[in-house]
Amino acid sequence: MDNKTKTLLIGAARVRPLDWQAHFYFTRRAEETGTDITVSAGDGMRLGVMIIGLLRAISDLGDQPKDSKK
Repeated sequence: MDNKTKTLLIGAARVRPLDWQAHFYFTRRAEETGTDITVSAGDGMRLGVMIIGLLRAISDLGDQPKDSKK
C-alpha cells in the first residue's frame, strides 16, 4: 500500500470519532435547551470556511522550510 492510500485511510479513521463526538454534543445541547436542531445557511457557510482554513493550515505544515546550518 502506498503512502497516499495509508494517509487517506488513517485520516478517515481519525475523523470519524470526531464526527460522532460533534453530533453527540450538538444533539445534547439541543435536548438540554429544548430546541430543534437547526443550522442556518450563514452558520453552515461560516463552519465551511473555518474547516477549509483548518485544512489549508494543516497542508501548509509540510511546506515550512527546514533550518539550514551555514
